[in-house]
Amino acid sequence: MQGTARNFFTLAIIYAVCGMALGIHMAISEDHGQMPTHAHTMVAGWLMSAVFAFFYHLFPAAGQKTLALVHFWLTAISGIGLMIGLYILLAGNPGIEPLLGISSIGFYAGILLFAFIALPVVWKKA
Repeated sequence: MQGTARNFFTLAIIYAVCGMALGIHMAISEDHGQMPTHAHTMVAGWLMSAVFAFFYHLFPAAGQKTLALVHFWLTAISGIGLMIGLYILLAGNPGIEPLLGISSIGFYAGILLFAFIALPVVWKKA
């Protein structure tokens, strides 16, 4: 695995470790108030980053384009902002909502960019 695929898979592993640690912390403390953060970390972070990694691994030419690097950084920065912002919000700090909103829009933009990159590749006639 190389380039964009490796970057996304590394990010996926970081999300998995953090999400599982949060899940274990909630179980031990018997406080499940961060369940939405845990779920977003595991699904939007771990699973989506892993899917992106495998797409770029299966279609390496797509991962070598500048747009793939933009996709990675947009998704990485906004996703981390989203997870941290959600954690802070659910800890009782509503002042973080503007950052959370910006991060959410950035993460959505990353998904739209992925659609722009991936759909022509998978629908390309052989």
